[in-house]
Amino acid sequence: MTRTHGSPPATGAWREGSPVGRRRWFQLPGPLVLEAGGVLSQVSLAYETWGELNEDASNAVLVLHALTGDSHVSGPAGEGHPSPGWWDGLIGPGRALDTDRWFVVAPNVIGGCQGSTGPASTAPDGRPWGGRFPAITVRDSVEAEVQLADALGIRRWAAVLGGSFGGMRALEWAAGHPERVAAALVLSSCAVASAEQISWSGVQVQAIRSDPDWLDGHYHDLPDGRGPHAGLGVARRIAHITYRSPQELEQRFGTQPQDGEHPWLGGRYAVESYLDHHADKLARRFDAASYVLLAQAMSGHDVGRGRGGAEAALRRITARTLVAGVDSDRLFPLEQQRWLAEATPASAPVRTIVSPHGHDGFLIEVEQVGQLVSELLADPG
Repeated sequence: MTRTHGSPPATGAWREGSPVGRRRWFQLPGPLVLEAGGVLSQVSLAYETWGELNEDASNAVLVLHALTGDSHVSGPAGEGHPSPGWWDGLIGPGRALDTDRWFVVAPNVIGGCQGSTGPASTAPDGRPWGGRFPAITVRDSVEAEVQLADALGIRRWAAVLGGSFGGMRALEWAAGHPERVAAALVLSSCAVASAEQISWSGVQVQAIRSDPDWLDGHYHDLPDGRGPHAGLGVARRIAHITYRSPQELEQRFGTQPQDGEHPWLGGRYAVESYLDHHADKLARRFDAASYVLLAQAMSGHDVGRGRGGAEAALRRITARTLVAGVDSDRLFPLEQQRWLAEATPASAPVRTIVSPHGHDGFLIEVEQVGQLVSELLADPG
């Protein structure tokens, strides 16, 4: 894969004045008090919708994105949207989330960088939040989404769906607000972040913070070509290795050199070029400080915190629940989803997505995910 030409911006975040695309915005009516003790006095959530809400608001489905995802679940890349929809084949007439039947809502998480209030946003003092942005948790993000649901007139979701970080939020919705979730699909996720998952996130955060242009998170007004791109790139390379399976990497790349390059003469192996490509892409569409903030939120995920432990929290869930994992996932191994399904009385037995693509299988295997969504949304009985 060739290197992308041109210097990346200091941040790949959506900024005020950028093309709006399909986004809508919701302004929280008051301050958001955060679990870690901070307060956000002004919070906006960017979100996208598909379909129409019915008269009794009973057909609403909430779709929650992963770490570097956003509200653009479906639709092409274009003005305001640097990437095509990450579950593009799932939403639309005749698809698993049939927009002739369902009203689909997808918010960009608080702390994110594609329209919702985050480190790249303007703080009340007129400067970017940067490194001053307070720590957030999965529970905080769900609280903001609860207020969005209230504003849309949705008292109970027909279903809440999410994978990875989105799966953490779906689980938090189901356990924290059981009366507001009729069904839940938790993909490639867990009840409590493991020590290994925290370790992987920790080294990625350290890579970003070690970049000389990190500047304690205050880099957002630097010119193009500046900013913590090198650190973010290392973080993305590490993450991407964990997102794919060893078997896939071996099959696709093995020890082959990149075309026209020789590793002994300063060139790259093909797999290194592949990782370089993904690092460069992320720098052009994401924000390093949001990456740090959300990675740390994932590390702090514990559905049982303050609820008597994970098993007690999972017993609170009343939603029809499907838990699924990818058979080749080494970041969120299937054992975690198996335990989660067994510990959740409202859950069916764990389901397995068969894929060579590792953790990213929940994004790539849209047909299998669609079958799970269709099963979940089928009329009870």
